[in-house]
Amino acid sequence: MKMKKFSLPVIAFLFAVIFFSCISYAQNVQDLISKGDDYLNVKFDNQKALDAYSEADKISPKNWEVYWRLSRVYVYIAEHMPAYNDKDKDAQLAEYQKAYYYADESVKLAPDQSVTYVRRAIANGRIALFKGIFTVGGVVNAVKADCDKAIALGNGGNYVQAIAHYVLALTNAKVSEKWKPARAILGLGWADINVAISEYQKAINLFPNFRMFYFDLARAYMREDDNAKAKEMLNKVVQSPKRDENDDALLTEAKTLLQHM
Repeated sequence: MKMKKFSLPVIAFLFAVIFFSCISYAQNVQDLISKGDDYLNVKFDNQKALDAYSEADKISPKNWEVYWRLSRVYVYIAEHMPAYNDKDKDAQLAEYQKAYYYADESVKLAPDQSVTYVRRAIANGRIALFKGIFTVGGVVNAVKADCDKAIALGNGGNYVQAIAHYVLALTNAKVSEKWKPARAILGLGWADINVAISEYQKAINLFPNFRMFYFDLARAYMREDDNAKAKEMLNKVVQSPKRDENDDALLTEAKTLLQHM
């Protein structure tokens, strides 16, 4: 059986169709990602961000850029869920577990990208807080390991690196609240409030004017009875612009704390 021969103009046309179809496909995925980012970072509409990222996932399955964003939005959605009873708590945990799944998949797809480890650290951190950090020592150690890996890779830009340092700081601060000999038994003896303060400062240097960083550093200083530095950080909270959906609540709390200092 003879194969059908195509003329050069026909072949050129077919290549052109394939080429422009690929461009259109990529642009459509990127448009959905950009749309989701706008809903998440500017309009603070988590559900619409999820819809956009989910549509991108349908068009481009196994896309690490989509997966880490899905992880992020599931964390945000879970944070705002009610937790009044066991049924609510189970539903909230399920959302955090979805966040972990997508972050973990993004790490497998792009193990050379800091942001994937940052998102997995955050999802795991939320699960650890939900379950109780001193009941899931292995999960807490995984949070630290992912932050260390993200920082070692050093890519993703200042914001991603700042978040890696911030999560590492937060983990040290929270874990170090417990008596060291007791947590050392759980393999968590590495946590240190001074390390937390240092990591908060690194996050701020990389990405200044972010209320969350200043607020949690202020709390660390208050814990160390350094009210002068705590007050300085709380004033930074007040002076910084809104950049996150939780910034209004942080501003209110910072003003309240300043009134009592």
